Amino acid sequence: MSKTKSAGKTSQGSPRAGRRRGVKRYGGQLIGPGEIIVRQVGMKFFAGEGTKMGRDFTIFAMRRGRVHFRQRQGKKIVAVL
Repeated sequence: MSKTKSAGKTSQGSPRAGRRRGVKRYGGQLIGPGEIIVRQVGMKFFAGEGTKMGRDFTIFAMRRGRVHFRQRQGKKIVAVL
């Protein structure tokens, strides 16, 4: 007799859709208030001028303008100017 159970459908689980994370608007693009710039897990990018960070670390625009990415003290900062 086998000591381990055979791998069946129950142990494989169902395929799950991706979470659609990443940069949604790039540097120099025009953006309006409330539009999402970056969807992320944790703080890979930090919110700068004209942006805010949501509970799930999503960075979104607070005003109309152009998206700018820059680095300050080793941190990637997203701003809307």
